[in-house]
Amino acid sequence: MSSPLRIVFMGTPLFAQPSLQALLASPDQVVAVVCRADAHQGRGRKCCAPPVKTLAEQHGIPVLQPDTIRSDDFFDTIRAFQPDLIVVIAYGRILPSRLLRLPRFGTINVHGSLLPKYRGAAPIQRALINGEAETGVTIMQMDEGIDTGDILLPARLPISKDDTSGSLADKLAQLGSEALLEAIAQLKEGQLQAVKQEDAQATYALLLEKEEGHLDWTKPAAELHCLIRGLDPWPSAYGFIDNRRFRFFQPKVVRGEVKEEPGTLCRADRFGVLVATGKDYLLIREIQPEGKKRMCVQACICGMKLPVGEQFS
Repeated sequence: MSSPLRIVFMGTPLFAQPSLQALLASPDQVVAVVCRADAHQGRGRKCCAPPVKTLAEQHGIPVLQPDTIRSDDFFDTIRAFQPDLIVVIAYGRILPSRLLRLPRFGTINVHGSLLPKYRGAAPIQRALINGEAETGVTIMQMDEGIDTGDILLPARLPISKDDTSGSLADKLAQLGSEALLEAIAQLKEGQLQAVKQEDAQATYALLLEKEEGHLDWTKPAAELHCLIRGLDPWPSAYGFIDNRRFRFFQPKVVRGEVKEEPGTLCRADRFGVLVATGKDYLLIREIQPEGKKRMCVQACICGMKLPVGEQFS
């Protein structure tokens, strides 16, 4: 049996937490965790620790939150941990080459897509927005490019018609933790075969912008259905009536010949809000009026009258 590896884990958000949890429960040893700085969140701007930091501290793992990862001091600190492997998941910074090459097994990454598709910052959201039927995770040997390293182990996952970026991220985070353990086991036994990515097939998942959520109702309902799910929970899709913003969640395509102008609020009842689009109708089952919490449409119409017959801008 191979000896346990000394692992430095680099990651910050909730997406990285299942993989850290899996490593902590494995025979290998997480000797240090590197994450981004604590951040102010919510309306109260309370300073919150990253999920990865919280988990590491619960297990007594040293946590580093450097301002820069390119300094000699940081490199020397990591070298002092004598890592056999660095694992990176959603850390959010490009690692310098000397750090990538420091461990004897190099540096591997858990990426939330089937590379070379959806390299970049928002692979889960872009897969949903583009109407993909399948996605997955890729265990990748990191190089100095953005998600351009050799593929070590892919793991596939079908996308359901009700998945949002939030629910899909949860599924992929769990799948990623399982694939990571499998990849490390094969890595220690010398069984992993690195496969170069085909750059000609690469696509890029750009960061989301809030303005992308402003719905164009002239588009088909099926396209809006994908967009709303891809932007849920952030930054969310929205429209305006009388300068009041309404955010939309839980969409469903309703087939039918559209006679109303796109964006017309055709119906509002306990089943949801029915809106005309460029092709077919869109049933919105959850809504968030400006200044209020997200709620089912039935709860919304108990407290306010929705202007049936008017158009979302």
